[in-house]
Amino acid sequence: MRFSKAMLALITTSLVALAGAAHAELAVSANDGKMVLEDGVAKVRKQPVPDSVAIIELSGAAPRIVAELPVPASVVGPPSSVAVASDESFALVTGAMKIDPADPTKAIPDDKLTVIDLKSSPPKVLATLQSGAGAAGVSINRAGTLALVANRAEGTVSVFTISGNTLTAAGKVALGDAKSGPSHPMFSRDGTSALVTRDGDNKIAVLTVDGNKVEYAKRDLTAGMRPYQIDSTGNGDVAVVANIGTGSGDNDSISLIDMRAKPVRVVTTVSVAQTPEGLKISPDGAYVAVTAMNGSNKPKASPFYNDFGLLQIFRINGTTLTPVTEAKIGHWCQGIAWSKDSRALLAQCMVESEIVPFTFDGKTLTRGTPIALKASPAGIRTAEP
Repeated sequence: MRFSKAMLALITTSLVALAGAAHAELAVSANDGKMVLEDGVAKVRKQPVPDSVAIIELSGAAPRIVAELPVPASVVGPPSSVAVASDESFALVTGAMKIDPADPTKAIPDDKLTVIDLKSSPPKVLATLQSGAGAAGVSINRAGTLALVANRAEGTVSVFTISGNTLTAAGKVALGDAKSGPSHPMFSRDGTSALVTRDGDNKIAVLTVDGNKVEYAKRDLTAGMRPYQIDSTGNGDVAVVANIGTGSGDNDSISLIDMRAKPVRVVTTVSVAQTPEGLKISPDGAYVAVTAMNGSNKPKASPFYNDFGLLQIFRINGTTLTPVTEAKIGHWCQGIAWSKDSRALLAQCMVESEIVPFTFDGKTLTRGTPIALKASPAGIRTAEP
């Protein structure tokens, strides 16, 4: 069979498109259009813009937004307010806060969990579910059968079963009173346990997982002041948690948890810059990246104010953490996402309403052209190995 030049061009274009789709590498950014930072104070915007989710393609020459859709989101809580299925078929996004209908100058706790179909063109919202008050950090187990959501304003973790891309509420696990502040749940590599940070009472709760049954093991780990975002990747032998401190201008910390130990325990803690809001281990398990506010979120009159945040990289070697490099970033910066090859990162900055790409060669960070957003980026995730 002979094809015309036009037909051959069409076939070639289609094959290229299919190849691109097959090798897609997505980051999902949740963006808060409600809140603004005014001289160190977080306030509701006088003219809010809609919260949104931006779908970012990472596998091209430079990261680019391929879709945006309106979805409830919030800067309150750790920037792990997004979870992406391992096959990139769907994403989960929490919304911890909403504008108070009775007073538009205030924000109050919300309970939204949104399920987004990433395979449809364009991506679309599949469902909006109720989690718990102050729904914040969210994670999916490796098997893709369970999701956990930390409810910061009620001291609980919501459990959802997953079938395909359909979530069903399966109860809650009580961890403490409403002030315990559950922030981010993280499944162990084998899915038989989970850790939940509690920045309200400075603990990390241990959960047991047996099928769809999730229970509080009545055991807590102690890392540092206000444990917040927690992460584990690579072979799952270790996890790292960011301890965001009390905002008193001190160096805060990150702690390494030995997940192989029986029982699991914190074994290493090192100082980082002020307020390590975001934290993420590279997919190869060799590095951990930290976004530290570095005083950029404080009033300009504060002796601890700095006119920039920091993106810091640490090497993970067994159970030790060693500083590698750092780069200046913007103000009130939030989450981090790594590329699959562990050679590039995205860092979110709220004040600038932008996501800054960096390349990383194992020694240095090189800044790329920022991605501008209408709402401010507050949470980000990729599919995790």
